[in-house]
Amino acid sequence: MLLIHCPYCSETLPEVEFTYAGEAHIVRPETPSAQSDADWEGFLFLRSNVRGPHYERWRHLHGCGRYFNAVRDTVSDKFLTTYKAGEPRPDLSTLTVTQK
Repeated sequence: MLLIHCPYCSETLPEVEFTYAGEAHIVRPETPSAQSDADWEGFLFLRSNVRGPHYERWRHLHGCGRYFNAVRDTVSDKFLTTYKAGEPRPDLSTLTVTQK
């Protein structure tokens, strides 16, 4: 079972309390009408699939209901840190990454 820390509630709870909301730090185009079909394809469907630390967006569905960001190691499936939406990405060099 994964344990996830909500930075708003300051509680660490089981994964069933939360829902995955996609890759973090994806910025919507400023002028949507000026985007080509290829641009929209990239924005809507193309995401990174990294091995190791990955920036993700989560929602505390059965708690405060707020969205937050997390860094999860896709190799070990462990959360390295969570942080409030709108905060800058944490520096990966300061986080402990466990490799199998």
